[in-house]
Amino acid sequence: MIPELVADSRLRMGKSLESLQGALATIRTGRATPSLIDQLQVDVYETVMPLNQLASVSAPEPRLLVVQPFDRHAIAAIEKAIQRSELGLNPANDGQRIRVPIPALNEERRREFVRLVKARAEEARVAIRNIRRDDMEGLRRLEQDGSISADEAGRGHTELQRVTDQFVEHVDEIARRKEADLMEV
Repeated sequence: MIPELVADSRLRMGKSLESLQGALATIRTGRATPSLIDQLQVDVYETVMPLNQLASVSAPEPRLLVVQPFDRHAIAAIEKAIQRSELGLNPANDGQRIRVPIPALNEERRREFVRLVKARAEEARVAIRNIRRDDMEGLRRLEQDGSISADEAGRGHTELQRVTDQFVEHVDEIARRKEADLMEV
């Protein structure tokens, strides 16, 4: 019973980690990566869709993204979504594709992005701790119901804390790497 609970916790904490990695991928580091704009929401065809469903995004050069829409009628909506994003990008439309130059980051903008990384990392830590709290409550209920002994509950608590510490460590490492990427000139 406890191994299943810990495995479920691990799975949910892993999803929190994946969510963090996805969020950090959208924070630009001065290098062009398609994941930077892949998930931008585009208002097109009377609905809102992620950019990666409307166009292919490539990075032919270190400071340039090229967006090739699947339908040329969506090019204006895609360009508008890129301009409205908080990324500070200025796309250029040639009628066939959109070129998005990635400007170098200044020191102030780098620090702003580092603060954003720290905030996203803290959100992930809180999510992981909430999972731990919920599962600790589940262990307490099982112990009160008599389904598990106090010793088993203690071992479960210890194991949950160990797993939580591992995932928090992963979050810290991911955040450190992203901060180093951002501060690299």
